[in-house]
Amino acid sequence: MAVDTSSSKQLTLPGLDEARSRWREEYRAHMGNERPVRNRSGIEIAPLYTPKDWDSSRYMKALGFPGQAPTTRGIYPSMHRGRTWSQRQLIGYGTPRDYNRRLRELMASGVNAVSLIPCNSVYRGYDADEVEPELIGTCGVVVDTLDDMDACLDGIPIDRVSTAMNDPSPFTLLAFVLGVARRRGLPWGRITGTSNQSDYLSHFVANHMFFRLALPGARRVLIDQIRFCQEHVPNWNPLSVVGQHMQQAGATPAQAMAFTLSSAIQYAEDCIARGMEPDSFLPRFTFFFDISLSFFEEIAKFRAGRRIWHRITGERFGARDPRARRFKFHSQTSGVDLTRQLPLNNIARVAVQAMAGIFGGTQSLHTDSYDEALTTPTEAPSRVAINTQNILREEAHLDKVIDPLGGSYYIERLTDEMEAEIEKIIGDIDGQGGMYEAAERGVVQRMIGQSALEFQQKVESGDQTVVGVNAYRGEEAEAERLPSQRPAPGSVERYLAELASYRERRDQAAVTAARDALRRACGDKNENVFGRVVEAVEAGMTHGEVCGCLREELGFGMPLVVA
Repeated sequence: MAVDTSSSKQLTLPGLDEARSRWREEYRAHMGNERPVRNRSGIEIAPLYTPKDWDSSRYMKALGFPGQAPTTRGIYPSMHRGRTWSQRQLIGYGTPRDYNRRLRELMASGVNAVSLIPCNSVYRGYDADEVEPELIGTCGVVVDTLDDMDACLDGIPIDRVSTAMNDPSPFTLLAFVLGVARRRGLPWGRITGTSNQSDYLSHFVANHMFFRLALPGARRVLIDQIRFCQEHVPNWNPLSVVGQHMQQAGATPAQAMAFTLSSAIQYAEDCIARGMEPDSFLPRFTFFFDISLSFFEEIAKFRAGRRIWHRITGERFGARDPRARRFKFHSQTSGVDLTRQLPLNNIARVAVQAMAGIFGGTQSLHTDSYDEALTTPTEAPSRVAINTQNILREEAHLDKVIDPLGGSYYIERLTDEMEAEIEKIIGDIDGQGGMYEAAERGVVQRMIGQSALEFQQKVESGDQTVVGVNAYRGEEAEAERLPSQRPAPGSVERYLAELASYRERRDQAAVTAARDALRRACGDKNENVFGRVVEAVEAGMTHGEVCGCLREELGFGMPLVVA
């Protein structure tokens, strides 16, 4: 979408027009009939930007200062100079003891916050003894019981260290964390962190393994969790609206931002419909984004998204508390940009992506290991990923200047153009009745599928170069491989034996009563389903049992297949 930069107040520079015209003629003489260059969002990129491309008289309206409206330059006055981004290295592997050992090692290397990724069996809503044993613990840590979470967090001061749980509905991982806190005598008010995978719409659209409950049931349980946390775990972020899944599925950066903001609008409207006030729940809304290799486009995406969310929270929802208008986001370097061929090249890719996240103003950052296109991250590549952030902070000093690209003619013009494109897509989703209805009818899925197809066609035609895949291959591109990683022999068998023992040792009467209470809550709109989930895991119910019970009562999650 074109952005009008014309203004009678634009800066007048003697000789600018004449020099620019002369340069254009010289450029055309060198380049001939050049094909238009477009970024991943389809915005045409000029070869040069000048004061004619951005009206500096709009500075206060469009940029302002960090921590002030419209928050384009950051949500906090001091940003990374006052407090650098949190290093949340996403880890999950093997059994709870395996996870705890690796977590301690990574925290000693500089990681300062916990980010737990569970085994795929957990993501699918099952216990370890319900799936194929050879798959257990290969893609994440298996966490089926309160005892498991206690072992994962052994020695970790969860009242002082923020924990991010990659935890789809019905949020059993958060329930386990709260149970661990109670065991340790810690007030829930001191527990901080985020339910990282609470955005069921992104799962329905683009990450089907995480979609456990039918749409209406997932909607109910999410709002119940938000209300429960508001009342009992006030420093926990119960909602992370996820753009990452949709961008990894093929959405352009502009689409991913627009769909994410449309989802946030939907969730805010659902909270209001349940009687919650925007200034009370919006401060705990957070966001989670992918960072692609389109460096400047990603920076502009984050700056534009921050500005739009500040406007939406004020104009649509009437939020007045500055905390309710903050666009807090975690970002992760893009796994789909990594290649199996020449995997060491991924170190450079991740560094560029991380810089885009930092320059875009992220609050926390995960950097992918260079082997993630091949296997669950192994230890040595994970240390490289962590040290990538350490180098960017400690040696490159990227934390010292706030919004360092702000004022660049290109960045400001591109931010405006990304904002216009994002708002256009949000308008399209509004016209479909909102994100819930648009996803339910497959509108969003079709848009993502079309974008994914167009990008893949560019790669296959050679219009988009991917080093080591369709260019600069070298003889070693096909031969290079990295070893995959599996849990130590016998550890899975020991875990399954411990799970069987857990089932036998628990108070069966308490489990039965908790299951019955959970079932009743599903049929009573005056009950909080998530509150009953917390009671259920403390009574001894396993993750798979909780998911199974809710699937029976609220419906099994069946993603929509679109043509």
